Amino acid sequence: MADVTRISVDEAREHVERGALLVCAYDDEQKCGRMRLEGSMTLRELEARLPLLPKDLEIIFYCA
Repeated sequence: MADVTRISVDEAREHVERGALLVCAYDDEQKCGRMRLEGSMTLRELEARLPLLPKDLEIIFYCA
């Protein structure tokens, strides 16, 4: 498993612009809905898409 690295908001924005996925790390859909950032997806959405995603795709998880 890869190491987890903390990055700044600006770094996250740059990574997303280059194709990384932004995922709300809360498993509670309502909580995630209140804190959802533009262009992000929920854990449930990620799980549904996971089989179709490339293994080397960068995924950035966020929480407040």
